[in-house]
Amino acid sequence: MKRHSMTRRGFLRAAGVGAAALTCRLPAATAAVEKIAPKNKRPNLIYVLADQLGYSRCGYAGEKRARTPNIDKLAASGADFFNAVSNMPVCCAYRASLFTGKYTSSTGMVINELRLNPNHECLGHVLARSGYQTGYIGKWHLYANQLGRHTDPKNSYTPPGKHRLGFDGYWAAYGFHHRYYNTYYHTNSPEKISYPKGSYEPDAQTDMAIDYINQASKTDSPFALILSLGTPHDPWSRGNVPPKYFEMFKDVKFPPAKNYSDKLDPHGDGWSNYKKSPEMIEKWMRVYYAMTANLDDNVGRLLAAVDKAGIADNTIFVFTSDHGEMFGAHGRMAKNIFYEEAARIPFLVRWPKKIKPATRCDAPLSTVDIMPTLLGMAGLKAPAKAEGMDISKRAMGLEGPEPDAAFLQNTGACAAWSNGHEWRALRDKQFTYAIFRKDKQELLFDNTKDPFQMKNLVDDPAHKETADSFRKMLACKMKSLNDTFPESTWYRENWTKNRIILRGAKG
Repeated sequence: MKRHSMTRRGFLRAAGVGAAALTCRLPAATAAVEKIAPKNKRPNLIYVLADQLGYSRCGYAGEKRARTPNIDKLAASGADFFNAVSNMPVCCAYRASLFTGKYTSSTGMVINELRLNPNHECLGHVLARSGYQTGYIGKWHLYANQLGRHTDPKNSYTPPGKHRLGFDGYWAAYGFHHRYYNTYYHTNSPEKISYPKGSYEPDAQTDMAIDYINQASKTDSPFALILSLGTPHDPWSRGNVPPKYFEMFKDVKFPPAKNYSDKLDPHGDGWSNYKKSPEMIEKWMRVYYAMTANLDDNVGRLLAAVDKAGIADNTIFVFTSDHGEMFGAHGRMAKNIFYEEAARIPFLVRWPKKIKPATRCDAPLSTVDIMPTLLGMAGLKAPAKAEGMDISKRAMGLEGPEPDAAFLQNTGACAAWSNGHEWRALRDKQFTYAIFRKDKQELLFDNTKDPFQMKNLVDDPAHKETADSFRKMLACKMKSLNDTFPESTWYRENWTKNRIILRGAKG
């Protein structure tokens, strides 16, 4: 394993990327795009993606135990999409939907550890064709090998070319891992490159991102940087977070939430029905919140770098997460469920002079809407096959189209071909409606009056009209997507070969 023992300023050069190399190699057709809209007029994009950080774990959302002053400040300085959710609250499914603008039933990324079909028209393709430099740092998780072993370089390393989905510029990424010391990344070879000795991975990745920002901002082209950090994803051990952050929470109490249950969820899988107790939950949450405090410091460093580079007014800065964490709510651990703790995520956007401070947007934004919305803010059109909606006007506090409700899916267990866990759901500005495939159990929650989702209203006569409305809406949405609500293994048999997705890419 190759090691780097240099300062932040040396990271890009060590990876073979100097200032000149940051300019994308664009197709000839790009010239026509630039004549219409000069590339230096486009806003930059910085997309910071946490892993497993739920909306309710942030200070700005009302969590008093959180130490997130920079994230809170970000929420106050731009737009807060406080009804944002993850379409399928699982790592790979989220990332596939983020880049394609398509639902899981259209990408086939129905469980973790699959390889996405690379022939979709993706966010990176549109940005590169439009004159953007592209950069990607951190967890990728879209290029599994036949065995799905993330420790294998053939799985951890994504080769240059079509499987990077248009992110053909600076690349310092890996499949996935969640040990944050003594870790690695890849550039353009399978060789693992170590972070400087003793580095905490999120800190080192933020160093790299700042170096990228400083270099890219000096060129004539706009840039788009994705920073995909691993925290606060488990394992939640004291040795997986810097001591100073653990010290902040060592005496903080984390009693069970109102909806905590020792009972296992009959619809859960091996990841969600994990052995737990209030004592274990409290121990894990101390590390989780410590990781989040470190994450917050790095968000602050990134924002300061943008401001110092003098590019804030022309930079769209997004902070979000792929999903949350249940921590025993409704008897479940992990994610992969429509409950608020797993599905609801932070989604904050800063763009000074374009987005007014403290803009609160109640639109039911979901993962598939992110790509069309970001492109819309940059004055670009989403691919015709994208299934999400451009709600960029709402992001900027204007009247504009928005979804009636977010459509959520579960198409299997977390990373195993296991049937019996599938569900579909809708979440609008007030209610969550869900139905399980296995036993057709339905649930309806009023999230405004019942934020812990403890009272199922689906059989309440007073909510019959609401339940019927959701049933019709769900049927209509699924029909429009040709989502037949199959068992998980149907995708294995009809869409994949050796964990490689062969279908689903039609633009």
